[in-house]
Amino acid sequence: MPADFYAHLPARTQFADLADPAVYVPLPDEWTILITDVEGSTEAIHAGRYREVNYVGAAGIAAVVNTAGWEGVPFVFGGDGATLAVPPALREVALGALATLQAHAEERLGLPLRVGAIPVREIRDEGHEVAVAKLRVSEHYEQALFRGSGLAWAEARVKNPATASRYASRAMPGGGEDPYAGLECRWADIPSPHGETVSLLVAAVGADPVAVYREVLAEVERVYGEESHPVALAHLRLSSDPSHLIPETGLRHAGRRLARAGLWARNQVGRVLLRRQSVTSETDWGAYPRLLRASTDYRKFDGVLRMVLAGTPEQRRQLAAFLDERYARGDLAWGLHVSDRAVMTCLVVHRMGRQVHFVDGAEGGYTAAAEGFKQRFKSLVA
Repeated sequence: MPADFYAHLPARTQFADLADPAVYVPLPDEWTILITDVEGSTEAIHAGRYREVNYVGAAGIAAVVNTAGWEGVPFVFGGDGATLAVPPALREVALGALATLQAHAEERLGLPLRVGAIPVREIRDEGHEVAVAKLRVSEHYEQALFRGSGLAWAEARVKNPATASRYASRAMPGGGEDPYAGLECRWADIPSPHGETVSLLVAAVGADPVAVYREVLAEVERVYGEESHPVALAHLRLSSDPSHLIPETGLRHAGRRLARAGLWARNQVGRVLLRRQSVTSETDWGAYPRLLRASTDYRKFDGVLRMVLAGTPEQRRQLAAFLDERYARGDLAWGLHVSDRAVMTCLVVHRMGRQVHFVDGAEGGYTAAAEGFKQRFKSLVA
């Protein structure tokens, strides 16, 4: 199988296809799974640093695709980290870029980052599978979907103190001074148009996971309907709070005050252009918010269904009751976190072209949802 096989995978157009095993292709044995994870992310989030945690999590993706290329590297953002798959020819350059990020994250933001690498062949030898599919989210963003228990097994080995040293990357930093080009964190938190923003995790563990995922997706659609997108255009604002720029200026510019002041000034100009729906040489500000919204990753699948949903407390209670019933049956594990807004970190290659906007719930999001999810998952496995 060619090293660039992912680049040539046909893209699906329906998110519900994630439940269909036939759309997935096994990753080649010689590929490597890369996992990044902000150590102590729960404590950092409790200290109010969720934007910085999200930024470092997304920076792992930016660092790899900026140095190894976008087309051939499937990835998924997890809130406080990321998972990527790379062919042999890109393994060392990707690990070098992540080693640079490790150094920058700890030195500049005080956030230690764990980086692990596990060959796909080893994952299969342990009885787990990793298969990939591609979803066309918009004309500017194609998202990777992963199937199988292999990513969860790999993540557990990278994080487990008993096995972490075996899989920890020991690569030397590479990728230049700023391998995070295009990675931005300039939007204000986005209030939910319905009162709540829910970060949801669901993993089917029963005898028929395909049927379980289809049932969950159908129930989410029934309860939340078509107005559940967490990025409400009416509430989309470039931030006027200088503290919101700390993640970007801290990581990319070593916290220089001049860089933050310059970025803040650009944001104020952008607020005017956005309000007036101006057209500049780089951006059609009237069209850009819709383009941005269309290229978000607010729902995804990496062996675990991950969604960020805007809704009402009653909708959340209905969904939680459904999930709790299926959990009691032993069909699935689930966890969720409730906030009143979403936070967004953006990777923009071209302002009116290729881009992805990583969405999570504020004040913890997926990381906070994982606490209840892990408890339920361990209970079912036990």
